[in-house]
Amino acid sequence: MMRWVDILNEHHDMVKGLLTLEPMVNQAAVAIVEAIKQGHKILIFGNGGSAADAQHFAAELTGRYKRERRGLPAIALTTDTSAITAIGNDYGYDKVFSRQVEALASKGDVLVGISTSGHSQNVILALERGQSLGCTTIGLTGKDGGKIKDLSDISINVAMNNTPRVQEGHITIIHTICEWVEEAFCA
Repeated sequence: MMRWVDILNEHHDMVKGLLTLEPMVNQAAVAIVEAIKQGHKILIFGNGGSAADAQHFAAELTGRYKRERRGLPAIALTTDTSAITAIGNDYGYDKVFSRQVEALASKGDVLVGISTSGHSQNVILALERGQSLGCTTIGLTGKDGGKIKDLSDISINVAMNNTPRVQEGHITIIHTICEWVEEAFCA
């Protein structure tokens, strides 16, 4: 059984690694702010814990993070179970996000694909489809960034192999982006 202190030491190592990601996190926040100011929307997706992070991210933008402001246009593609199951049944699970991107995304929108491995095929296909539509793509990954790193206009990689630590890094990054975005709309 892993000891509490070992878990905290791993978390501390992850946080130290996040310090190097500030330029990419800032780029992501700026891209999101500019897209929203130009009337575009943010589409967010991932699997498992990353699906929960996508929903959390969208909720912080459409609701509020810390301050009162207008709701911002963000959609988690992980929430429509009818669409996910119909697309999965008719086209295969690999297409559950790309088909929604095809239906909902427009040139100038921002897509945020979240994958702790960087290799989630349904996230990869959605980012590829978004690029073909003229969307800005942001990849939030772990490990070595996988193929998603190369498909992302802005790649934010929490370079750890331990999935729980990567997820902890992702939520810190998401909260930081939300804070910076919110500041832009409260100023």
